[in-house]
Amino acid sequence: MRKVLSIVLAAIMALAILTGCGNTAGSSSASVSGISSSGSSKSTGGSGKLVVYSALNDDDMVTLSQQFKKDTGIDIEYITLSGGDATARVQAEKDNPQADVVVGGSVDLYGSLKDAGALAAYDSPNNDDLDAMFSDTDHCWQGWYMGVQCIILNTDRFDKELAPKGLERPKTWDDLLDSRYKDVLVWANPSTAGGAYIFTACQIFRLGEDKAWEYLKALDANVHHYYEAAGGVISPVATGEFITSIAWAHDSFKIKQQGYPMEIIIPTDTAFEIGGAAVIAGAKNEENAQKFIDWLLTPEIQKLNTSISYRYSVRDDVASPEGLPKLSELSLVDYDRQKAADMKKDVQTKFESEIISKRAN
Repeated sequence: MRKVLSIVLAAIMALAILTGCGNTAGSSSASVSGISSSGSSKSTGGSGKLVVYSALNDDDMVTLSQQFKKDTGIDIEYITLSGGDATARVQAEKDNPQADVVVGGSVDLYGSLKDAGALAAYDSPNNDDLDAMFSDTDHCWQGWYMGVQCIILNTDRFDKELAPKGLERPKTWDDLLDSRYKDVLVWANPSTAGGAYIFTACQIFRLGEDKAWEYLKALDANVHHYYEAAGGVISPVATGEFITSIAWAHDSFKIKQQGYPMEIIIPTDTAFEIGGAAVIAGAKNEENAQKFIDWLLTPEIQKLNTSISYRYSVRDDVASPEGLPKLSELSLVDYDRQKAADMKKDVQTKFESEIISKRAN
């Protein structure tokens, strides 16, 4: 049975901004696949448990928790949060950490935690054969899955309302600028939704800054309204409240599997995320946290995660999610993660002042 951690949110304390990770831990000597499932692993002063702040879907976390217990004997206690809320909570509790691991959400969110010294360095031996982009240079976070962005379309409404007007189904990001999408398109606000910010940065990298802002303002002319969270757009399209939006392919495909009339279109130069996990500095169950990072990177768990979440694996020897294109078949935008982090505040401020504030109430 899932154990949900009940923790009273600590009062936000003044944070001394530090450089690098909070502490440095050595690599473990063997992968987690060698751990016997018959006993718990205990860290010094800790216990046979692991406390996790999770930005994953709750049903995914249930499956992963049960499998981790089966494989290692270690109980997971977790609370599910949005990616932004999870990172904010880790930062607020920096001087008295209440969790051992933060998992899920784009690694773009983890940079501020690293800068604040809220993450512990850990270089898993299971990332040795992975592309360098999947691991922080100081080993403060570990990438363990990938997600790509897509156009989602309610096929019933499109075929009834837009196809008779001569509109073909969209193939590119630019196709969404067609005026016939006005008020049947919804999107999330880049100032509040990490996925929407990644899409905004994608346009800057795809088009250059000036043309990107022209694109975003033209897209806004078709947007009926903005949702606070990136995942909030999927259900209204699936149920036919709106016809189209921009979303993560894995989350959309999971909803589509429930029988909704929804098509997933992955354009050229699509944005992508690297999903992260990290050991929290000062974790009470640090060894268990390290074993969890090792475990996430094993072929068995990469295959499990792909099968339940439809996210792409960071391992070359794990197949792409069944029903979605192979990662090798996709055209990903040249996404500069450091630049995206550096410009984020300015881009969000500009989006609010030049787009959101000018919308008619």
